[in-house]
Amino acid sequence: MTRLHVLVRGRVQGVGFRWFVRERASALGVIGWVRNRPDGAVEIAAEGTPDAIDRLRRLVERGPDGAVVSAIDELGAIDGTLPASFTILR
Repeated sequence: MTRLHVLVRGRVQGVGFRWFVRERASALGVIGWVRNRPDGAVEIAAEGTPDAIDRLRRLVERGPDGAVVSAIDELGAIDGTLPASFTILR
């Protein structure tokens, strides 16, 4: 299994970005979570097969209609166990 932990910057809040990530990740069989950050970014922690994580990363790079992704920052390793399904954290 491969893990992904990124911060997505740009116009990514208020455009359905978290829902988009949850739906795509679930369809790919990826577990983890997505949440809005106070600074306007979206943080994603995910785990799945290398192919599924690669596909999710490519989907996140463009996001849903209305989103404008300006940067994706790699974050450090994810500590602990991820949820058994893909969840939106509030």
